[in-house]
Amino acid sequence: MKGRQILVIEDDASIRRGLVDALTFAGYGAIECGRGDEGLELAISAEADLLLLDVVLPGIDGFTILKRLRQLRPQLPVILLTARGEEPDRVKGLAGGADDYVVKPFGVRELLARVEAVLRRAPTRPTPICRLELPGGFADLAGGEIHFHDGVRSALSEKETELLRYLAGNGGRTVSREELLSRVWGLDPQGLSTRTIDMHVARLREKLRDDPAEPKVLVTVRGKGYMFAGVAS
Repeated sequence: MKGRQILVIEDDASIRRGLVDALTFAGYGAIECGRGDEGLELAISAEADLLLLDVVLPGIDGFTILKRLRQLRPQLPVILLTARGEEPDRVKGLAGGADDYVVKPFGVRELLARVEAVLRRAPTRPTPICRLELPGGFADLAGGEIHFHDGVRSALSEKETELLRYLAGNGGRTVSREELLSRVWGLDPQGLSTRTIDMHVARLREKLRDDPAEPKVLVTVRGKGYMFAGVAS
């Protein structure tokens, strides 16, 4: 469990410093931020395993950050930190997708116990996928090529490889276009209108020999996004 990376978004410098010191002493890696707007960018882009999120923040409040993350990084565990312990606030946080809710002031041992409990329930970060089994062949993601049993090879661009690896790493789960723009392209999808994802999926299907009328590998989930239905190894 130790060695996991935790992002701390807390505007009170003394509390933030105490959290980072406690996490580091306990064996975790820690990233820190004191503003909501900057914290959202970090939460989207950083390779964090868990987020400790203050509710009252400058820039963007914690509930707004939580809502955005549940759209863009639905699997990232979030523990809310707040001085507001009333039941409506706790219900709002948990209903919004928080994994736990800690009311200030709190003890370090209690917080670390909650962190460990949430991480135990959370999926581990997937190992890098190197090979995908396909109907009639396989994809070598390390080499960026698709190999078919009839001897034909097809080269993948860097972005096509990243997209295919991300979808395969989340195989069996519908991944939204917004999440793909965030996690593969590194863009904030809010207010962004683009057909980039659909165009890349269409090109990938062509290279994978995946019939767009009845796809077997990259399945379209209408109104939600795409799902990888092949086999990763």
